[in-house]
Amino acid sequence: MARDDDAICLLIGSPGLDGYGTAATASRPDLAAAVLADWRKHGIDVTSHTSGSYALVIVDAARRSVFLAVDRFAIETLCYFTDGRILAFADRADCVPGHDGQLDPQAIFDYLYFHMIPAPRTIFRQVRRLPAAHALLVDPQGVHEIRHWRLRFDEHGRPAFDAARDSFRSLIRDSVAEQLSGQRRVGAFLSGGTDSSTVAGMLCQITGTAAPVYSIGFDAEGYDEMEYARIAARHFGCEHHEYYVTPADLLASIPAVAKHHDQPFGNSSALPAYYCAQVAQADGCSRLLAGDGGDELFGGNSRYAMQRLFEFYHSVPQVIRQAIEPMCADRSPLRRIPGLKQATGYVRHSRVTLPSRLQSFNLLMQLDPAQVLNADFLTGVDVHEPARHMQATWDECQAGSLINRMLAYDWRYTLADSDLPKVRGAVQMAGIAVAYPLLSDRLTDFSMTLPADWKLRRFKLRWFFKEALRGFLPDEIINKKKKGFGLPYGVWTTRNPALLELARDSLDTLAMRGIVRRDFVDRLLREHLPEHPGYYGEMVWILTMLEQWLRRNAHAA
Repeated sequence: MARDDDAICLLIGSPGLDGYGTAATASRPDLAAAVLADWRKHGIDVTSHTSGSYALVIVDAARRSVFLAVDRFAIETLCYFTDGRILAFADRADCVPGHDGQLDPQAIFDYLYFHMIPAPRTIFRQVRRLPAAHALLVDPQGVHEIRHWRLRFDEHGRPAFDAARDSFRSLIRDSVAEQLSGQRRVGAFLSGGTDSSTVAGMLCQITGTAAPVYSIGFDAEGYDEMEYARIAARHFGCEHHEYYVTPADLLASIPAVAKHHDQPFGNSSALPAYYCAQVAQADGCSRLLAGDGGDELFGGNSRYAMQRLFEFYHSVPQVIRQAIEPMCADRSPLRRIPGLKQATGYVRHSRVTLPSRLQSFNLLMQLDPAQVLNADFLTGVDVHEPARHMQATWDECQAGSLINRMLAYDWRYTLADSDLPKVRGAVQMAGIAVAYPLLSDRLTDFSMTLPADWKLRRFKLRWFFKEALRGFLPDEIINKKKKGFGLPYGVWTTRNPALLELARDSLDTLAMRGIVRRDFVDRLLREHLPEHPGYYGEMVWILTMLEQWLRRNAHAA
């Protein structure tokens, strides 16, 4: 915090200011004072000189204005309420004072659709969350929400590979090193994927020691990838700590994890991430480094290749598409013929335009909201609102290539609204800090200058990332398919009576609240879950976490 006669500046996080360093290398009061001075000179353009992870608040009596801003990926968050007379804000939606406390039915629908609530909406009807890379200016002219960082990709450059590789490695190294200042013991999440392995390897290389790394495993077939975490740990000489999550752990922590978040949150990886952070805290770590961002900056998610395949359909002449599409309709006899069924499915999905196609298999929509949700509840929501939200997000990106548009889209939904809140909540519960070296501004800027086909080369994911780290990462890690900390919740719920009872109690209460239909709850637990636990377990999970949040936030419910 810094203040002068007319203004006060508040900072959360690890920001940096051009020519001044970051909070890791400068005292926070001095940095806040420098930001306040920059505000005096440049006004709202202060964000163009500010980097790193931050939530920024400036209250300026001289200008009769208040300015709120969050970083590029909303690593730090700000929520606010204003009614034209007052402005109230906090870093959590459930801490913002002054609003009426009423829940927003549309936010509950959005949660069931996305498994989180995308900004700017929050669970509270009158509270908004600043989206990533956005600011809020309140002044005598009104309330203005502003995007302060534009999504502009340079798709015309063609750098030499060797130079780009060397710059890339140097940027990662610098980003990791920056997080060590002032920390007594820094560790890293290690899932065994390319991102976490890269961060862990750099941590060992920089410190010259066996850096502590922490991995989560599951005693469930198809869910455990501890083998790859061990490969990475041996390769880099890490001090490796392993923890196997059990059904008993879920029973003990589901209520606590649900309660900790400031609104319903359904990313099931939150629980294993919490146990990982808990082990690190008990081991003496003050900060954990997370590998989040590599997929979304450099093209590592499998859906990127899948969407490229679907997009090929749009290069087929329209006259041909018009001829074949009627043969692919729901009642077409071709859909009953093996082989042709898959071909008609390709046509059916390809003809849906982006970004709607990204939610073609959305769980709520596949089940049909009218069959899942109470009719009275549905009257208060717009089932098409998520599609409009996605389209607006898609249209924000200024890029010609498909891969860069999908990356920018995921910066909002996958990173800012899902994965980063998951990790942030986990480490907060454990009582330590977290940093994301792969999301540094310099690495992000670097990624935006790479040729599109270096991210997705034909159907090969994150081509540049892997080739640039070949020789640093073990080949087994480069060649593996990423899974992350997936949770075998559905499988365990069908086998563990206590977990099933927790789910049944939660879903029954949601039915009593008038949110979900009683007959759907009965059918979901009696028929769907036992038949396909991996698929329907996700719906049981998000409904359970919704109810657990509601009952532990009784003032809101």
